[in-house]
Amino acid sequence: MDNQCNTDMRVSNSYFNCQNLSKTFVETNCNVPRNYCFELISNGTSSVIVSRKRPSEGNYEKEKDLCIKYFDQWSESDQVEFVEHLISRMCHYQHGHINSYLKPMLQRDFITALPEQGLDHIAENILSYLDARSLCAAELVCKEWQRVISERRGWDQYLFKNRPTDGPPNSFYRSLYPKIIQDIETIESNWRCGRHNLQRIQCRSENSKGVYCLQYDDEKIISGLRDNSIKIWDKTSLECLKVLTGHTGSVLCLQYDERVIVTGSSDSTVRVWDVNTGEVLNTLIHHNEAVLHLRFSNGLMVTCSKDRSIAVWDMASPTDITLRRVLVGHRAAVNVVDFDDKYIVSASGDRTIKVWSTSTCEFVRTLNGHKRGIACLQYRDRLVVSGSSDNTIRLWDIECGACLRVLEGHEELVRCIRFDNKRIVSGAYDGKIKVWDLQAALDPRAPASTLCLRTLVEHSGRVFRLQFDEFQIISSSHDDTILIWDFLNVPLSAQNETRSPSRTYTYISR
Repeated sequence: MDNQCNTDMRVSNSYFNCQNLSKTFVETNCNVPRNYCFELISNGTSSVIVSRKRPSEGNYEKEKDLCIKYFDQWSESDQVEFVEHLISRMCHYQHGHINSYLKPMLQRDFITALPEQGLDHIAENILSYLDARSLCAAELVCKEWQRVISERRGWDQYLFKNRPTDGPPNSFYRSLYPKIIQDIETIESNWRCGRHNLQRIQCRSENSKGVYCLQYDDEKIISGLRDNSIKIWDKTSLECLKVLTGHTGSVLCLQYDERVIVTGSSDSTVRVWDVNTGEVLNTLIHHNEAVLHLRFSNGLMVTCSKDRSIAVWDMASPTDITLRRVLVGHRAAVNVVDFDDKYIVSASGDRTIKVWSTSTCEFVRTLNGHKRGIACLQYRDRLVVSGSSDNTIRLWDIECGACLRVLEGHEELVRCIRFDNKRIVSGAYDGKIKVWDLQAALDPRAPASTLCLRTLVEHSGRVFRLQFDEFQIISSSHDDTILIWDFLNVPLSAQNETRSPSRTYTYISR
């Protein structure tokens, strides 16, 4: 030990040869007692490090200052290389101390820091690349970000950049973004407190006993009913614009885009309709039992059925749809599917969620945890959220299959579920819609009592389907109604604070 500790190492005056220095100097450092130290001696042309017993803490401080002095004289690359060699030879607990020291330094909030350094223009330039949705999200990060965006012309720049060349004067836009910010704050408060304006569409007819599915946009709501029909409603007047007929069984699922409506039915068929004319463009006959759910995007469609199978289709056009692959593995009805470019995700009455490769259609893994059949799920950006007849909601990491959180609160089967970056909204056979804090649900330290933000009770029957965006929830039920829960245009009498007159925003349904 003493022989090793008394090793002298000659190095150049400008830089301690890191390879040799680290090998001898640092290897001994983890093993020598604290009363040993290392002394740097220089004669002008060369330097020597000698290890010896530390006589006192006072000398240690002087020696440390001398080492730092030489360290400061090296180039940045030499300093980095030297520190890398030091760290590579340190003990595990020392790495932990270093990590704790570096972590806050590496997590600097540059949006907040730039204005403090007088570099407001750089922060504004960074924020100018965000769209309206991203600016809204950025304002919710923290109070400081909200201040920077509102006071440092974040909305100003966005509105000026996107306004027409022959539109209203600049003063109009200057006054607009504070009102938008006010509305954002009001909407968030309304969501938290459950304040809303409720509109109701009565779908009752002689044969109707439930609204099984729906989707909406700015102008319309399209619903699938138990009476075998698809009804299109004007979103403003709430009047029925069109009724599509052709299925011989209940319409259980649907999705539409700017060209087509695709529906699945208990008659075992999938039909493709022209969204404008209502004409049937294609009928797919493949499944042996009811088509329970479907999704389509970017030339690919996935359907699932009570026959326990999943069908993957190539959609070249509305009239040119061919079967690519049938996925088999579930031991009960496949109730729901979702997919992106990487994975197809399916859930079944057999209590499992299965993950498949989108490109190859090969099986990847099974997610186990629910105690009864799974009725609904959504998958996006590695996160899967599922609802089950065990009355719970589970959050999953699709890559490792781990269950991240179990949400409890519904009293009966969780039939429908959707989530965005902030919230999970669920509907159940208990007739209730629950709003959950997604970020809290993903935090293992968050108490279970803080997860459910609000319970909405207006339906008198089972909730079958819902969708939502930043401003509203639209839900359908066994009670033959479609409810629109508007969190933007809430009557003044229902709010604690006053607000400006109602405004209309464009939203994208999920």
